[in-house]
Amino acid sequence: MSRAVTIITEQVRERVRRDGIDLGSDRALADRYVRDEVQRYSERALGGSLPMLPDEHRAAREIVASITGFGALQPFFDDSEIEEIWINAPDRVFIARNGVPELTSVALAETEIRDLVERMLQSSGRRVDLSSPFVDASLSDGSRLHVVIPDVTQRYWAVNIRKFTKRIRDLQRLVALGSLTRQSAEFLRMCVLSGQNILVSGATQSG
Repeated sequence: MSRAVTIITEQVRERVRRDGIDLGSDRALADRYVRDEVQRYSERALGGSLPMLPDEHRAAREIVASITGFGALQPFFDDSEIEEIWINAPDRVFIARNGVPELTSVALAETEIRDLVERMLQSSGRRVDLSSPFVDASLSDGSRLHVVIPDVTQRYWAVNIRKFTKRIRDLQRLVALGSLTRQSAEFLRMCVLSGQNILVSGATQSG
C-alpha cells in the first residue's frame, strides 16, 4: 500500500470514528466517504506538501476494500473463478482455481492478517485467541473460514477460506450438468423438506 493510500485510509478511519458510523454495511456511504477524502488529499497534494496519487480511482478501490472488505484479499473474493484462499505465512498466500493451487504475489504484515480475521469474524460473533486457538465460521457470503493460531501452529496464523460457489445454485443445475439424475435430485429435495440428516462426502465444494 502506497504512502498516499495509507494516509487517506487513516483519514477515512478517523472521520468514521468521529462520526460514529459503520461503513461495513453501507457500501454507497463508504464510497462517498472515500471519494471525499481522496479529493481533499489530491487538492493538498497539488500544493506539493504530499505525494501525488498516480491513479485516484485505483486508490479509492483499494481504500474501500481495506475499510469495508478484506483488504488485499478482496480481489480474490470478487473473482468467481477462485474457489479457495489460504494463508500459510504473511508472504505465503495461496489461491485455487479448478482445484489447482497457485502462490500469489500478495504479502501481508502479521498485524494485517489479524485485522482481516477479526473483520471476517465480526458477523459470526466468534473469536480466536489463546484460550480458543482455532475457529470455524461462515462468512456473510456463505464461505467457510478456518483459522488456527500459535501455539497450535508453529509460528504464523493459518487461515483458510473455502468460497461459496455461485456457479451451481440449485439441484436442477446439477441435473443439467449430469451430476444427478432427476430421481436423485427429487429424493434430495424431499430429504431437505422433511428435515433428514444428509451426509455429503467428496472433494472441496462437494457440499
